[in-house]
Amino acid sequence: MLPIITEEMSSEVFTEAFQDVHSWRKNMVQYLKEENPEINTAILEVAKYDENIDLKAVALGAYLSYRLLELATDNEELTVEV
Repeated sequence: MLPIITEEMSSEVFTEAFQDVHSWRKNMVQYLKEENPEINTAILEVAKYDENIDLKAVALGAYLSYRLLELATDNEELTVEV
């Protein structure tokens, strides 16, 4: 089961990402190359699959989703430990 993403988490990640979308996206590429290279490869492959798809938009959505799930998972683990 996936962790619950709260409105507060969404707000936090969106604020973080949309301060400088270009830099944030580049940082996420580097982060995922180290943290989870299989996910990063999958995101880039999907984004390149169709010439009519905006690669940067697909990647941004995927990175936002990954970051939200990561944050929710971390939060859930903290809650269980208490």
